[in-house]
Amino acid sequence: MPSPYRAIFAAPGAASFSVAGFFGRMPLSMMGIGIVTMISQVTGRYGLAGALSATLAASAAFLGPLVSRLVDRHGQRRVLRPVTLVSLAAGAGLLLCVQRGAPDWTYFLFTAAIGCVPSVGAMIRARWAEIYRGEGRSLHTAYSWESIVDEVCFIFGPIISIGLSTTWFPEAGPLLAGVFLAIGVFWLTAQRATEPRPHPRRGGERDASLLRSSGLRVLVLAFVATGAVFGSVDVVTVAFAEEQGHKAAASLVLAVYALGSCLAGAVFGLLHLKGEPSRRWLLGVCAMAVSMIPLLLAGNLPLLAVALFVAGLSIAPTMVTTMALVEAHVPRTKLTEGMTWTGTGLAIGVALGSSAAGWVVDASGAEAGYVVPVVSGAAAVVVGLLGHRRLRTPAPKREGQRERDDHSGVGEQQDGERSVA
Repeated sequence: MPSPYRAIFAAPGAASFSVAGFFGRMPLSMMGIGIVTMISQVTGRYGLAGALSATLAASAAFLGPLVSRLVDRHGQRRVLRPVTLVSLAAGAGLLLCVQRGAPDWTYFLFTAAIGCVPSVGAMIRARWAEIYRGEGRSLHTAYSWESIVDEVCFIFGPIISIGLSTTWFPEAGPLLAGVFLAIGVFWLTAQRATEPRPHPRRGGERDASLLRSSGLRVLVLAFVATGAVFGSVDVVTVAFAEEQGHKAAASLVLAVYALGSCLAGAVFGLLHLKGEPSRRWLLGVCAMAVSMIPLLLAGNLPLLAVALFVAGLSIAPTMVTTMALVEAHVPRTKLTEGMTWTGTGLAIGVALGSSAAGWVVDASGAEAGYVVPVVSGAAAVVVGLLGHRRLRTPAPKREGQRERDDHSGVGEQQDGERSVA
């Protein structure tokens, strides 16, 4: 029996845009930690480094959906290239200011401008959705593949960024992240055949926010809590490794966390699952929350690595199901923006979780810091329990949207099974 993963790459151009997306997504795992490492190396001020990282996350959370909305209207090539150039120019400005010892306010100015970097993961998933529209099995496998790529980026990205900045020169990590971004985006946007067609706003059509969709609101709120899990785990794990006298091992322990998610995503993509995606999503959220509890009991780094590996097994399947639910709950004309909103929720959560974890670690030590991901996981469960019913029935399409999809051969099937059955 041929592999489902091999089957999805039979589509012309699929392999090429997926590889381009890999390069374009590497900065997601490299830039924030690269800025922290660079600033701490040059100035020794961890407070400033953390504030700049939070500024980058907040800026990306605010600007990301706006950029994706423009992409849905005007196309990937017309929007991604200009905003990427702005982000690259801002990154170059930050590196120059750090090298020249410029005032702190200039760091914040350029870091905020870097936040207009496009959500490359959403762009790739939108291309898969365009190719396999209405083919739930293939789309499920494609989304699983992209989750694997995400985790590979998070396994190697921080290691590369930190390693370069500490062994070569402080600006090396962010610099390479910018190179990856340029390669990925310009290679991706050169591939016009697989680019989703834009949907310009019609005259008199209101530009309503996608957050009016109750289903999308549930997913975004749950992802804020999920992001808090990720952000707090990162911070506390670094602090725990330092307390154990092996700070450098933190990157390897966190890589094991991502490895668990990567393997689970690979297996999940091979499965032919039936039933309601909303129930599967809620089960994934609950599993992720429960898997945080053993972290409180890990007394050394080897046990912590095992606990994080097990915790990672629930991440990718939950992410894959989330993307399928987003596709079912937003109009196809705004699919890229909808997927970006989940990334925005994650970014906000990461910033909140990192800050809360840092405060708890400073006050009570690293082991106590794992209370933060436990509480964050519980918050995600509460959101899921209160809101998962809203995910069961997708919002009805407008007539104009139905006509456009019918013309493209989609038909009117917009239930949960069309994405992950």
